[in-house]
Amino acid sequence: MGADMEGGTSLNRPDFEQADAWIATAPSSQSESFLNAVLVIRRIVAEHHDRPSLVSRVACEVGAEIVENIRQSGEDLSSVELAERYETSRTPIREALLLLEKEGLVRIPQRRRPHVAVLDIAEAREIYRVRAVLFGAVASDAARLRTDADLESLREQLARLSAAHDAHDLSAYLWANVEFYNRLTMAAYNNTAKRILDSLLLRTLRLRRLSLTQPTRRERSMAHHVQLLAAIEEQDAPLADVLIRSNHLHALAALEQLYADGGVPLPMRSRRRRRQAAAAA
Repeated sequence: MGADMEGGTSLNRPDFEQADAWIATAPSSQSESFLNAVLVIRRIVAEHHDRPSLVSRVACEVGAEIVENIRQSGEDLSSVELAERYETSRTPIREALLLLEKEGLVRIPQRRRPHVAVLDIAEAREIYRVRAVLFGAVASDAARLRTDADLESLREQLARLSAAHDAHDLSAYLWANVEFYNRLTMAAYNNTAKRILDSLLLRTLRLRRLSLTQPTRRERSMAHHVQLLAAIEEQDAPLADVLIRSNHLHALAALEQLYADGGVPLPMRSRRRRRQAAAAA
């Protein structure tokens, strides 16, 4: 049980040289949050690329720009402009965008320009409910199967999460949260669940950042994590299952309120249509 599962990546102290190998821009010009996004996308999107290729580097960098909201929901992704930026032909760009489409970050309509994927509330509900069920199974398994080394790893990550919470650092809290769940999934020793959850992770990162901006959301999230780790330490599998499902459903409720209040920015295409309609009126 003590062997590491596939794909473990520490996100709290990013290996900047490793991140630099997977992007075209020098790490000194990028934020730590951006480099965390690169490493997560490298682990999930470029998992079959042992060495950085142009395709994987483009996928990691453009994917990180989407996760970090540098590229807005609905924004066009011109293969011509990207080819000029990376000084290459359009073929590697198309291949990189196909990798991102597979993970739900990009949409490539037939005979239309690719664009940043727009995640509506109906799809968000589906994903959060699926994640709640899968993570319930993961938490239950982790409570039964965790080793002393797993517990130490989770305690270390909880301390980092708590430090980010106390510092009111949203980005640090987000990435510490991502790594906590990564380590939790590793402690369950279920590679199939981990692959599915990793894929769903990329589809929700932008929304998770938004939900954590809601009043009391981070406080409630922090309390859930403390209770969850206690349940895993006590090997209380049913309680661990209930707690993690509850945390996901509370996160979904925060998102639903955000959508209802108009707090989710309109996709760029929708904003253009509104401007065009206003100009024509």
